[in-house]
Amino acid sequence: MEPLLRDTHAEINLDNIGYNVRKLKEIVGNDVAIAAVVKANAYGHGAVAIAPAIMENGADMLAVATLTEALELRNYYSDYKIFIMGYTPDEYLEYVVKNNITQTIFSLRQAVLINDLSIKYNTISKVQIKYDTGMNRIGYQDRQESIDEIVKIFNLKNIDVEGIFSHLALTNREEDDKQYERLLNAVSKIEEKGKTFKYKHICDSISAIDYPEYRLTMIRPGAIIYGMKSYEDDSVVMKTALKFKTKIYQIKELQPGEGVSYGYRWKATKKTLVGTLPMGYADGYPRIRDGFVTVHGKKAHIIGVINMDQCMVDLTDIPEAKVGDEVIIYGDGTDNTIDIQGMADLLNTNKNEILCRISRRTPRVYIKGGKVVKVLNYLLQE
Repeated sequence: MEPLLRDTHAEINLDNIGYNVRKLKEIVGNDVAIAAVVKANAYGHGAVAIAPAIMENGADMLAVATLTEALELRNYYSDYKIFIMGYTPDEYLEYVVKNNITQTIFSLRQAVLINDLSIKYNTISKVQIKYDTGMNRIGYQDRQESIDEIVKIFNLKNIDVEGIFSHLALTNREEDDKQYERLLNAVSKIEEKGKTFKYKHICDSISAIDYPEYRLTMIRPGAIIYGMKSYEDDSVVMKTALKFKTKIYQIKELQPGEGVSYGYRWKATKKTLVGTLPMGYADGYPRIRDGFVTVHGKKAHIIGVINMDQCMVDLTDIPEAKVGDEVIIYGDGTDNTIDIQGMADLLNTNKNEILCRISRRTPRVYIKGGKVVKVLNYLLQE
């Protein structure tokens, strides 16, 4: 097992990820496939390391955003079904075909390129059609010309059009209904031409729970796999997979008037115990002024400007704190810890951004059955 080498690390509970996938499968049933979204390094959890926990507990495929993400997974897992939900430039499509990766397309031109490459390598390539129902990112526009072109793609001999999908803007129920109906209408027109899709999907984590009638034949859960809740249904309870931790490495007593960090934006008004932590914004912690961490189950407020590599906390009300004590940066919201949602609220952003901020210099420690089973230090692999 690799050495940890740093006290600042993200701890990932593989059992909780497995539980969340099984719970999802139980909710959606065997007739609905699960494309587990592991883009952005599995929302900071480590895509390669957690992939088995996802696939072995009920997911049908791994979904990513980019070719590089897909190739990273393919380097480790030759038999997993991998689906790129984003755009891949023409000049890199050969990597898609050679590595048996399912590619999202939204043009006949790219379909022809993939078909030609598939002939070259004597294979059948799977693709999925992105159909834009109102998000206005990538995808075929909702019009008859798009329907006609999609039908032509089906006629290419070395292409398997296995799916069609869209993405909800999640504005409100009325707008979501309109998008859902646009997708169904497009599918109906295509199927009238004798073409069928194995996978039809529009649901992400939120809509998969709150709009069960939208599930069609596949869902694309992302944040929910990691225990993040943005859906409304409180009866669905998932388990948080990630904790962000460090340790105290120095404690000083400051006198009244002494300052902390750049610009002395914080100064002691009384005798103050200050703990220094080996973590900063280069580890993915936001550069905020009103955050806190947890030591011995008590809140320790961050004081002064957060540095790239270090930050300081007020330990005055935690006199039992000592060098080497564990510090919870992000927890599950219990025992005076701040969870990912709490930090997102402080920054007026969403949970996914907070998770994705955790940098590659921060080691990941994987827990299964209550024991450390893997330590991943990205910087030792690069």
